[in-house]
Amino acid sequence: MLNPISSDSYHYVRNPGLEKRASFSAICDNTRMRGKPITQHRHHQQAVIGGSKYKLMASKKMVGVFISVWMKEELVTKYSVSNVKVSSVACGIMGYLGNKGSVSVSMSIERTSFCFIAAHLASGEKQGDEGRRNHQVSEIFKRTSFPRSAKDEHNLHPLTILGHDRIFWFGDLNYRLYNLEDNLARHLIQKKDWKALQEFDQLRREQEDGGVFQGWREGNIEFAPTYKYSSSNCNRYSGGVPSRSGEKQRTPAWCDRILWYGKGVKLLSYLRSEIKFSDHRPVSALFSTQIEVNKSSNPRIFSKDTIVPNIMPPEQIGTSGNYEEGKATLLSLIVKDTEASSIHTQKL
Repeated sequence: MLNPISSDSYHYVRNPGLEKRASFSAICDNTRMRGKPITQHRHHQQAVIGGSKYKLMASKKMVGVFISVWMKEELVTKYSVSNVKVSSVACGIMGYLGNKGSVSVSMSIERTSFCFIAAHLASGEKQGDEGRRNHQVSEIFKRTSFPRSAKDEHNLHPLTILGHDRIFWFGDLNYRLYNLEDNLARHLIQKKDWKALQEFDQLRREQEDGGVFQGWREGNIEFAPTYKYSSSNCNRYSGGVPSRSGEKQRTPAWCDRILWYGKGVKLLSYLRSEIKFSDHRPVSALFSTQIEVNKSSNPRIFSKDTIVPNIMPPEQIGTSGNYEEGKATLLSLIVKDTEASSIHTQKL
């Protein structure tokens, strides 16, 4: 994103090995594949971007949620990449339909494990709607798993999200502005007073003590709210006073976010793009991260582009007993991974 490249610069290479890939966890370790360039194909293995070749490591789709993880070809050759696995969690209608939920990718580069989660959480700006979002985050933490197979006996990897060393969580998280009148929100947007507006941001509150994303980090937001625009090709927020006939009244909010968790991650940029394909505006982030190469050497650093606690059900929010139970459940998720994979104990 620091040096944008047009879509004309992308060239894809067919990968026959991915065509019949199992939906849950069947991406082989240290994949090395070749193919001839084609114009169109459902599965793509390589992309050439500005002279650098990128290799598709994994992808996963669930209804309208999609994730793909790519690596520069020279990094795939230079470093050992293993334990590439995918997972999905559906927690939409009735708690189990795929209109809401997450798709995730787990992988290890040398001795450092990475997890990428793309999520679409419950919508709504009424009081209590944030409780549904928090509950879905809890379900994603609980139900995302990366099972081990027989071939993993001597090559252990994290079983859950929180067992990884570097974690990136992104997507339409749908968190809104709370206790803020619509006209005041629009006034602050007009003034570009992002700091004042963030005082009312629900997600920032969830990153504080006791919140569902306690301990997670996000870059400084220095751009306008990404939702909701009047139409896909319009720079005007939906609703307002006076509202146009038929338009939904929605207070603008930063629904689209990128978070990370773990040490050894440095944020280089965090911005939104003016791509008008929907009533949202997409966001992107660029990170530099460390990997542990082996026990005897210091971590090496390379730059990497990323497109990139547990809580009770909403009806139980506000009771101290349930809060303590939620914290205990989060701890159990971490302990589960720690006991299963001792090589990650010091990282946790």
